[in-house]
Amino acid sequence: MSKLLSHKITPSPMPAEISVVDLIDGYFTAYNSARLREICQLLTREVMKEGVTVALSLSGAMTPAGFGVSVLAPLMRHGFVDWIISTGANLYHDIHYGLGLDLFASSPFLDDVKLRQEGRIRIYDIVFDYDVLLETDAFIREILWAEPFQRRMSTAEFHYLLGKYLHEVEKQVGVKNSCLLATAYECGVPIYTSSPGDSSIGMNVAAIALEGSKLIIDPSLDVNETAAIAYAARDTGNPDLEGKSAALIIGGGSPKNFLLQTQPQIHEVLGLEERGHDYFIQVTDARPDTGGLSGATPNEAVSWGKVDPEELPNTVVCYTDSTIALPIITAYVVNQCTPRPLKRLYDRREEMVATLQRDYLAAKTDPDRFVASPVAMTLEETPARKPVVATYPCGTPIRSANGHR
Repeated sequence: MSKLLSHKITPSPMPAEISVVDLIDGYFTAYNSARLREICQLLTREVMKEGVTVALSLSGAMTPAGFGVSVLAPLMRHGFVDWIISTGANLYHDIHYGLGLDLFASSPFLDDVKLRQEGRIRIYDIVFDYDVLLETDAFIREILWAEPFQRRMSTAEFHYLLGKYLHEVEKQVGVKNSCLLATAYECGVPIYTSSPGDSSIGMNVAAIALEGSKLIIDPSLDVNETAAIAYAARDTGNPDLEGKSAALIIGGGSPKNFLLQTQPQIHEVLGLEERGHDYFIQVTDARPDTGGLSGATPNEAVSWGKVDPEELPNTVVCYTDSTIALPIITAYVVNQCTPRPLKRLYDRREEMVATLQRDYLAAKTDPDRFVASPVAMTLEETPARKPVVATYPCGTPIRSANGHR
C-alpha cells in the first residue's frame, strides 16, 4: 500500500457530549480541519516541550475581539509563548481592555454613515464609541511623557513600559483579567512591532515628538534583539538538550516576515551559522499564488534559509479564519500540555544581544570559524582546486539526508 495512505478514516456518530480534544482528534478528519488537527498535535507533542523557544506573530484584528485577554494571555501564563511580534493596531486595541473600556459584539450590516453620525466605530461586527479611541489616545500621550519613556529604545522595551503602566491601571479600575500588554509585562514576554509608526500608538508617539518628546523607537534595536533571541534559542544551557526555535504565525503580513527574517539576519547578514526555524506553523486565509508574504509557504521559506529544510515535516499551514483556529488551538494545548517555566526573555535581552555581537565581531575577524560567505564553500584550504559545497542562496550549506554537508 502506498505510504501516502497514512490512516483509515473511521467515522463515528457525534456524541451529545464531547471534549475539545476528542472533537479535534476524532472529527477533524480532512482538508483544513485536518490541518488544524495537525497543528494541535504538533504543538502538544513536540513544540510545547523543554528546550523549544516559541515565537508568535500576530496580525489581523484579534485583540478587538478580546483574544488578547481570552486566548493569548493564558498562552503566556502557561509558558507556551516566549516572545511576540504584533501589529501595532493589535496592541493599541488591546489597551482598550486594560483601561476597562467597552467594546460590543454587533452586526457587520450596520449603516456606517449613521454610525459615524452617532460617534461610533465599527470593526466588521465589533462596535464601540469614538470616545474609546480618544480615551486610549489620551492615556498613551500622558504616560509617554513619563521619564522612563524619554529616550531611545526598542519596541520591546516600549511595550514593556506600556504594560507596566497598564498593569497598575487595571488594578485601579478593577479589571479582572489582564490584557495582552499587562500580561506580557508580568510574564517577561518581549513584544515587538515590525512597523512602529503604523498604528495609533505610533501616531501618538509622532504627535508628542512635535512637542519636543525625546522618545525614539529604534528599529535597529528590534532587528538585533529578535535575531539575538533566535540565535540564543539553540543554547538551552544543557549540553544534553538541543535548543529549537518555533514560529507560530497567526495571519501573515509584516509580523510574519519580521519573525522569519531573524534567520537570514543571522546567517546571510551577520555570517553566523544557522539552519532556520525548526517549526513553522501558520493559520492564514492568504493564498500562496499571489506572491505575497502572507501566503508564502514554508517550502518557499526554505529557499531563503528561514526554515530548516530537514524540518519540513514539522511545518503545517491551515487556511482558515484565525478567530476560529486560535481559540481551538489554545483550548487543545492548555488541556494537553503541562505548563512550562517562563523563560522571561525580556530580562535576558542585553545578555543575548551581547552574545550575538561577540560572535558577529569574531566571525568578521575569523569567518572560517563560523559560516562561509554566500558563495561556493570549500571543505578545506588546499593549493589544489577546492571542492564545492552546494549552498542555499543565503550561503547556508545544504545538508544531505544523513545530516552531512
